[in-house]
Amino acid sequence: MSKEKSASTPATKPTRKTAAPKVKSPAEEADSAHAAKTAAAKKKPATTHAAEKKAEVAAPATAPVAAKAEPTPAPAPVTAAPAPVTAPAPAASPAPAAPAASPAPAAPTAPISKIVIMKPPIVVKELAAKMGLKPFQLIHDLMELNIFATLTQTIDEDTARKLCVKKGFTFEIEKRERGAGQVHAPVKVVEPPKPTPPKPTELQSRPPVVTIMGHVDHGKTSLLDAIRSTRVAAGEAGGITQHIGAYTVKRGTQSITFLDTPGHAAFTAMRARGASVTDIVILVVAADDSLMPQTIEAINHARAAKVPIIVAINKIDLPGANTTRVKAHLQEQGLVPEEYGGDTIVCEVSATRKIGIEKLLEMMLLQAEILELKANPHGSGRGVIIESQIEQGRGPTATLLIQSGTLRLGDAALCGPFFGRIRAIVNDVGQNIKEAGPSMPVKILGLNGVPSPGEELTTMRNEKETREIGEERAAKLRLGKLEAPPRVTLENLFATIADGQRKVLKVILKGDVQGSVEAIVSSLSKIESKKIDLEVVHAAVGPISESDILLAKASQAIVIGFNTKTDNSAANAAKREGIQIKLFSIIYELIDQVKDAMVGLLDPELRETQLGTAVVKQVFKLSKFPVAGCSVSTGRIVRNARARVVRRKQPIYDGGIHTLKRFQDEASEVRAGLECGIRLGDFNDYEEGDIIECYQLEKFTQSL
Repeated sequence: MSKEKSASTPATKPTRKTAAPKVKSPAEEADSAHAAKTAAAKKKPATTHAAEKKAEVAAPATAPVAAKAEPTPAPAPVTAAPAPVTAPAPAASPAPAAPAASPAPAAPTAPISKIVIMKPPIVVKELAAKMGLKPFQLIHDLMELNIFATLTQTIDEDTARKLCVKKGFTFEIEKRERGAGQVHAPVKVVEPPKPTPPKPTELQSRPPVVTIMGHVDHGKTSLLDAIRSTRVAAGEAGGITQHIGAYTVKRGTQSITFLDTPGHAAFTAMRARGASVTDIVILVVAADDSLMPQTIEAINHARAAKVPIIVAINKIDLPGANTTRVKAHLQEQGLVPEEYGGDTIVCEVSATRKIGIEKLLEMMLLQAEILELKANPHGSGRGVIIESQIEQGRGPTATLLIQSGTLRLGDAALCGPFFGRIRAIVNDVGQNIKEAGPSMPVKILGLNGVPSPGEELTTMRNEKETREIGEERAAKLRLGKLEAPPRVTLENLFATIADGQRKVLKVILKGDVQGSVEAIVSSLSKIESKKIDLEVVHAAVGPISESDILLAKASQAIVIGFNTKTDNSAANAAKREGIQIKLFSIIYELIDQVKDAMVGLLDPELRETQLGTAVVKQVFKLSKFPVAGCSVSTGRIVRNARARVVRRKQPIYDGGIHTLKRFQDEASEVRAGLECGIRLGDFNDYEEGDIIECYQLEKFTQSL
């Protein structure tokens, strides 16, 4: 009986709280089980939050077991069953952790390659897809490069490469194994028809276009200022007009259009472009300075354009003025004044005191009458780009001189590879106008890029045709860049081999307007040097951007800005990457700094400076090495300097002076008339009569 009690004890232990008797009927056992459940339910609120979670996890596993256990009359299996079932439940519970393995959605970004391979034409939308980016991101980057593109617009290889470098990709053009030479076939540019010659009855008189030329600081801007009765000359940096301006001046019922070209020699390209669109050249010469190199250069440009010249001798009010000398110098250049029997009109003026201004204007209008300047104001507008730039809040703008027809608001315009609808026309005083006729200088908005000065702008009826022609022109330019094979000759092959040792200064140039950029590039190309090359990696209009810094880092170039600013992101990138940025507002300072930078890249030149000579009188054969007993004949012999042994006028050794002694004492130097002992490096073959020349090598800065 005691054994039975001990055997039943474990079964009754979990239900001690019910205080049930040891022997029960089946009905009593069922009641006690029900009481145990209610007691457990009352204790549940006292359990911890963690226990509740475990119970919730275990519940699905225990529920089926409990359902099976209810019909069983014995309570022991019911109370013991939850323990083995709930214990393994936490071990099996990692199933809910499966969502942690759900990073699968991020997988699509992995296949994006860091090498972008495309074949022309390169469309913005397709390039963005290749890089796994939204197209608007590339459009934003293109705006930083002063390129205003649409999703379906094509870009050139260089621009695509810059975009890829900025985004951390490498750009490659897909190579064609066959038929590479046939790539030009699809590009057929259908140019707009040239205007038919107007009938004489359609022609009307137009205002003359006058260009003011001359040497720097001879008073060109001051003269135009006096004519316009404005005070803009004082604001010019360094006394130089920084970009071409176009103005209209009215005199009674007649008008004159002026182009103010910069006078410095560095702006040769801009001045030549000004002469190509002008009718009359006003050559300004200072009475106290006479003709200068830039004056003669201006004369040559005007002659090449076959444009008549009117000479304005300025500053006649100064004490050192000598108009007779100026006229004599003009005659030497083939400009014979009318008073000397020639046909060159010469006017004596003072821009500051407004002396002779009216007579000068009268001579301009008289010359215009002789030239019989006429144009057809009807038909589509055509003109020449004088200047172009990127303006904040406006985008690309272009200063245009209308040559024929009438330019109207809303016209579809085409200029080189750029196109667009004219959204605004602004005259020379800043007023918005609806149309502009011949000889009128206006600023237009609406082109999708910055055209080069000197390009012709035409208007067309169909905007779709304008877009197609512009895109075809851009494709033709791009293919010309990509596939123009280099011409290989024996001469340039040898030059290439020699150039392997030449150093190169690479420059990235940003300017305020296209004319300034082109003029600076032209000036830099004229810097001649047989020792170092100058390469303009990139030249464009606009502020210095972060993409310029990235390009400079990749090209190992310096960044130069002319009359432009640096973006904050570009400044931070330059500091981070260690790229040098130089900003200038005066052209000749920029050129001088570039020359200094080129000189700085050259290794210092070593020059030999003679210190003295000594003659070997006797050779002392010591145990370890021989020593030359010498008499210093000229100058001085210096220890640790270099020396050359000359025998019968032929150098046989060159090295350093290892030992220099006077008798038994070490000497730092020995002067002429004294004797000394000399040992040179590893040279041991001294002979009496040898001459030892002492010299030192000094470093000197090389010149270009």
